Amino acid sequence: MTQTTDFGFRTVDREAKASMVREVFNSVAPKYDVMNDLMSLGLHRAWKHAFVAAIGAGPGDTLLDLAAGTGDVAFLAKKRGAGKVILSDINAAMLGVGQGRALQKGLAEGLEFVCSDAEKIPLPAGSVERVSMAFGLRNCTDKDAVLREGFRVLRPGGRMCVLEFSNLEVEALKPLYDAWSFKVLPAIGAKIAKDAESYQYLAESIRMFPDQPTLAGMMERAGFERVKWQNLSGGIVAIHTGWKF
Repeated sequence: MTQTTDFGFRTVDREAKASMVREVFNSVAPKYDVMNDLMSLGLHRAWKHAFVAAIGAGPGDTLLDLAAGTGDVAFLAKKRGAGKVILSDINAAMLGVGQGRALQKGLAEGLEFVCSDAEKIPLPAGSVERVSMAFGLRNCTDKDAVLREGFRVLRPGGRMCVLEFSNLEVEALKPLYDAWSFKVLPAIGAKIAKDAESYQYLAESIRMFPDQPTLAGMMERAGFERVKWQNLSGGIVAIHTGWKF
């Protein structure tokens, strides 16, 4: 029997999702950073600063940044004192943009780039102190597997942090948020990135993602303890954290 999963609001063959997501990010990679600023009205920068503060990676820590994309979280973590950062992403085009940005910023030292699937992390168990994932978990086919892998590669005393779009808690803003997501974003994508369809998928994927309590429960089932979340911008995004003891 064929297994299915969500791809935005569509139901697709489970085995096909990873390649479909890869195609989306191959398409958006060249304009990804510009589009992030436009889509979030610049708020993504503040969200990522708050996220990196929550990660708290120090000089003696190795941070594995999953779905690292073009490197925003990794670069901020290095600037805040992380010892080593491994940038992992399934999409080579996104990592390529990140490598170019690292060289331009003079931040290449202490960074390692790995093209890999977050569901099958190519690192030994107990090999890093911190695992982060910003705006990537919703695009994974098996989210539980990603969380289990994050738990596996952490050393005891380590922490995983997830920044992801979540459930907006301000009811009065929901109609405006929906209009922005499903009308404005695809239009901006068509004009700037010449790709409305990919941004339609990204908007849909946000709505399909588990809400705050559901994701917290998923982290607990993966083995994490002291799981908590912090809402930002009224719950448009949330930072989830969990410890491995």
